[in-house]
Amino acid sequence: MQPASLPRRIALLLIACLLLIAACGQTPLAAPAAGNAPIATSSGAATSAPAQTNLDGLKAYLVGKTTALTDSIATFQRDSDQYYELSKAANFDYAALWSSKRADVTAALARARGDWIISSPTYEQMEGIVAGTPSLAQFDIILDAGTSATDNLDAAVPFDLTLPDGRVLPKPGNLFGVTESALWGTEPAYVVPNLWADFNANGAHDFGETLPDANVLKGAVDALGTYADDLRSAAQAWQPITSEAFVALVDNVPTVSDFFASWKESRFVAGDASTRRDFVVVSRLSDIIDNISSWQVIYQDLSPAVRTVDAAQDAQINEGLTSLKALVSDLYAQEQAGKRFTPEEADFLSAEAGDRATAIAGQLAQVAAKLNIPLN
Repeated sequence: MQPASLPRRIALLLIACLLLIAACGQTPLAAPAAGNAPIATSSGAATSAPAQTNLDGLKAYLVGKTTALTDSIATFQRDSDQYYELSKAANFDYAALWSSKRADVTAALARARGDWIISSPTYEQMEGIVAGTPSLAQFDIILDAGTSATDNLDAAVPFDLTLPDGRVLPKPGNLFGVTESALWGTEPAYVVPNLWADFNANGAHDFGETLPDANVLKGAVDALGTYADDLRSAAQAWQPITSEAFVALVDNVPTVSDFFASWKESRFVAGDASTRRDFVVVSRLSDIIDNISSWQVIYQDLSPAVRTVDAAQDAQINEGLTSLKALVSDLYAQEQAGKRFTPEEADFLSAEAGDRATAIAGQLAQVAAKLNIPLN
């Protein structure tokens, strides 16, 4: 996730206006009593307040994904520890290590990179739920969304990272970002200076041919494992409620524009001109698809209640999410096939996807009002 951009703030203002319009058509009510108290719809007809939506599917999905995340990070820890032990045995003399253990170092880092490529998308597949749920949202800042204190203190992560050698990195940024930039060398402070690691032995200085500072990598991966375990425990204890589920969608669906903005700045669009330290390995288009999938999981449990007050709008919301995912999936397939989108194309596509997302969020706000569900 990204901090709220100007387009997203405009989108959220639009949604708030839609919610106000929907609410104006309703008879003001006190909080409904337990049971099926009658409420007024926008048509003026009375309807029964739906019973608490069954969100068991949403919780089961989140618990399953957090378990998959902890399992993948455990493998990530094991493989990154192998690199740390090789470095420690060489007394952290990386030049000597690369000279004497090139094959072992290359293999260990290849495995660690592969583990990252599994773990990060696994988190993206639940991010729409975690980031939109107040009791869980802090984990999104820690794992995937928070900045470093030097980049943006207001959006910075809430922790300092203590490394095995005793160094402390104050508020270094989210942990998937730290581990990515250490493994692929996009943050100079996290890699061995002045050492070219020609992993593929082709004699060319290819992207990512650096060695991570073993202490930074181990410290960040270990912290990633700790916080992932904490997220799994929190997910198991979480009791989702209908208003939280609606808020998660209304707040997070418009972030599509933020994803596109970071995609435009990434190596996938900007190429070597990109200065981003993160999003260099997995395209943000893939991340959008994973996030939309998590939004669909949330709405799947809300859909039965929505149908009771507006079946047509329920169909529109389902179709909106499906078509938005299809749009991004097609773009991602083109990118995987070798197409390089230009910054101008990225802007056009961002506007198209952003308009669709804003419309979906507005519809969600409207049906929440019809269900008399507050969006705080």
